[in-house]
Amino acid sequence: MPDPSDKTIEQIEQEREAAERKNALDQQRIRRAISIATPFISVAIAVIIGSLLMLAAGKDPVAAYAAMFKGSFGGTRQIGETLLRATPLIFTGLAVAYGFRAGLFNIGAEGQLFLGGLAAAFVGVKVAGLPWALSIPLIIVAAALAGAAWAFIPALMKAKIGAHEVITTMMFTYIGRYFVSWIILDHFRAEGAIPQTPMLPETSQLPRISDVFTFVEPNRAHLGLVLGILAAVLVWWILKYTTLGFEARAVGFNPTASETGGISIASTTIKSLCLSGALAGLAGAVEVMGVHFRLFDQFSLGLGFAGIAVALLAKNNPIGVIAAAILFGGLSAGAGTMQLEADVSQKVISIIQGVIIFMVGAETIVTWTVARIRDRKGDADAV
Repeated sequence: MPDPSDKTIEQIEQEREAAERKNALDQQRIRRAISIATPFISVAIAVIIGSLLMLAAGKDPVAAYAAMFKGSFGGTRQIGETLLRATPLIFTGLAVAYGFRAGLFNIGAEGQLFLGGLAAAFVGVKVAGLPWALSIPLIIVAAALAGAAWAFIPALMKAKIGAHEVITTMMFTYIGRYFVSWIILDHFRAEGAIPQTPMLPETSQLPRISDVFTFVEPNRAHLGLVLGILAAVLVWWILKYTTLGFEARAVGFNPTASETGGISIASTTIKSLCLSGALAGLAGAVEVMGVHFRLFDQFSLGLGFAGIAVALLAKNNPIGVIAAAILFGGLSAGAGTMQLEADVSQKVISIIQGVIIFMVGAETIVTWTVARIRDRKGDADAV
């Protein structure tokens, strides 16, 4: 039997390289596991913190969460309400997630949503008389183009002069909101005291799911949900299998290396931010076509900003955006029932959402916690 001390230098070097490769693979698996687990851990921590707040206020957290679940998923009507509220979040979540994948923080999805809603309301009225199969695609394309156009100027400023997209898209949000408000108040207002656009004809409205699939009990969820799921699949496919998506991911991962490899950072920035804006514009369209059937002044109270939370929780995965949007939709839909039956303020839901965002954003905390648990487990096994 050969003595271990007889190993050649070459054998020792091979064993060292094999050990390093194994260690690198282990670290990669751990990072991937932490990345997958972070959203679930974040939600769990947020629920615990919410429970502690309720206990401090003398409320029963079990009863509160039971009431919230009942209000979100307790029946067909409640599930429909959850899906209804999740639908625009799917689009705004996709908008922010696509920007993130390209290394861009499109914080202005709210403004792009408003412009998409305005385009949907305007085109929806103008195409009255056309068949549903023709008017709906026209409205959707118009809303997407409006959202993309509103993102184009910040994208151009980012690409040409390096203006930070966080500042420019945020400023364009306020411009967009008040521009839409001015249009509704003075130029495209229906008769009456309430500032709102004319009602869309039926051929410009998205039907409810229960109207299309008659075996589903009546609820308010509409076909915008189906469009959102299709959009998520399309964005996933673009990112994974197309040159457009590859360039966006490459620039987002390492702009310098991408440019060295022949990818135009300026062109990719403009295309990515405009596509992100188009998705946000679709969020406004589905709200107008499926919920309100007209455009109100200030019709969105933060759906674009909520998309940031959805994208963060989904780790910028287009398919994960669907689940994250349903979670936030469920929290929103169940908040009222929680307040009504458990006497817990709906503000607690906002706190839980904020904690989720914080924990997902501060992934280092989760990583550190997992590392501490592993170290303690290792020490215990050694003893």
